[in-house]
Amino acid sequence: MEKIWLKSYAPGVPAEINPDAYQSIPEIFEKSCQHYSQHPAFYNLGTTLTYYELDQLSRHVAAYLQQALRLQKGQRLAIMLPNILQYPVIMLGALRAGLIVVNVNPLYTTDELVHQLNDAGVEILIALTNFADTVEAALPRTPQLKHIILTQLGDLFSPIKAWIAQFMLKYIYKKIPIFQLPQAIYFKTILVVGKNLTLQPVPLSNHDIAFLQYTGGTTGISKGAMLTHRNLIANLQQADAWFKSLLVSDHEIVITALPLYHIFSLTANCLFFSKIGGLNILITDPRDISGMIKEMKKFPFTAITGVNTLFNALIKNPHFAELDFSHLRLALGGGAAVQQAIAERWQSITHAPLLEAYGLTETSPCVTINPANLKAYNGTIGLPVSSTDVCMLDNAGHEVPLGEPGELAVKGPQVMPGYWQHPEETKKVFTSDGWLLTGDIATMNSQGYVRILERKKDMILVSGFNVYPNEIEDVLIKMPGVREVAVIGVPDEHSGEIAKAFIVKEKDAQLTAEAVILFARQHLTPYKVPKYVEFRDALPKTNVGKILRRALK
Repeated sequence: MEKIWLKSYAPGVPAEINPDAYQSIPEIFEKSCQHYSQHPAFYNLGTTLTYYELDQLSRHVAAYLQQALRLQKGQRLAIMLPNILQYPVIMLGALRAGLIVVNVNPLYTTDELVHQLNDAGVEILIALTNFADTVEAALPRTPQLKHIILTQLGDLFSPIKAWIAQFMLKYIYKKIPIFQLPQAIYFKTILVVGKNLTLQPVPLSNHDIAFLQYTGGTTGISKGAMLTHRNLIANLQQADAWFKSLLVSDHEIVITALPLYHIFSLTANCLFFSKIGGLNILITDPRDISGMIKEMKKFPFTAITGVNTLFNALIKNPHFAELDFSHLRLALGGGAAVQQAIAERWQSITHAPLLEAYGLTETSPCVTINPANLKAYNGTIGLPVSSTDVCMLDNAGHEVPLGEPGELAVKGPQVMPGYWQHPEETKKVFTSDGWLLTGDIATMNSQGYVRILERKKDMILVSGFNVYPNEIEDVLIKMPGVREVAVIGVPDEHSGEIAKAFIVKEKDAQLTAEAVILFARQHLTPYKVPKYVEFRDALPKTNVGKILRRALK
């Protein structure tokens, strides 16, 4: 297909980027640490690290891993941390030592942690003491795990503040479990010892693996997407090209509420804003919306990223509208579909459009973004970014005509080489001519804008008609009294499948199933109207707030 989307690019955005401009992620960080040395890099709970401090601390970590623990290039190090200052320090230190970073969700169960550590062959794990009991429980089943490093929330705070934080967590909030890990090394020890060790330069190629990012992908089982330095550098170059008219080097302040162990936040916030000398405001607990808003109030923030549920929670909080949005230039939504009602409400409060983007763990993650000069929500996931090709394929693997729905397929320098030690799973997601199959059903219009209709496996087949849950959800979320909604297909003896809606009500809302179905009938063709409605106190979500339809099924 002709790259029709290029005609819709904002002025100055190039058709191609250079993914070989840098050889490694540490090269980019070291350049930023030198150029913006006295500028703030990361803030968390009242403490700020400058780029100079980030450079020094990460060097101490790297030297310890290399010299004291004798870890070699290519060995895997797992990071099991929420959004705290230690994350960027350890992540950068590990990469500088030539290690492969394996990001781990701190809320994993023991079984989930065991699977990921064993699958990746992790030899060293760094965890917050809050989750040390899970680590202890996993130890008998992870024989290859040789080193455990524990850190406390306040390890990079001032001594008095660190003591207060630890006291509150342990005795007031009861967040520090009882555990027995006598072999553990403590993060503060690493910094003291590493300061007196010399880091030997590690030769890195941009084709070396930087991260193993675990995902269910399009085929179910949890597996590690191998993301090379080049994959991530490509995405950073693409973001740079896309937003250069909107963002100014060393002037940006981004609200980082999504966890850094998730690929969206890792690339879009931690890596990209560090590349341009920005300041990341790390939100440790984004479920505490009131606490998050209090942190946002302290800064003239210029950017924020999030998922639909986070933006929804923010706009529903009465104190959110009291914030100063005069500096806000970029609000980027991804990870799940952004709903029109939420995007419009967001813009009415902040006066900044909510730009929807689309990506996958397997693509580092960005594939498409709406133009930086977009004036309002348009219901699409935007245009393929520079150096990226997309097409829509039918079930036989043939490209469908423009405007017709098909499975979205991607090529580009940000696309992973495959899954770690899962060649058969890798084959399932690549066509014979190198297209990555996303598992998402999409269309493209004549201007090159892509619209996601649904996950291939979430599509509902009603009497032979394709019904897309996103479309029904977009209608029901506009109904007064509906706070959150998710739609799935359930078996039906007459239609094969029928839509069922799960709804979380607004506080004190007097909704009935009959009223919801009546509202749906006013806005949807009959076969799309949910036959069943179930009210719930909450909907199951992933760690970044993406609603889990498979759990509802």
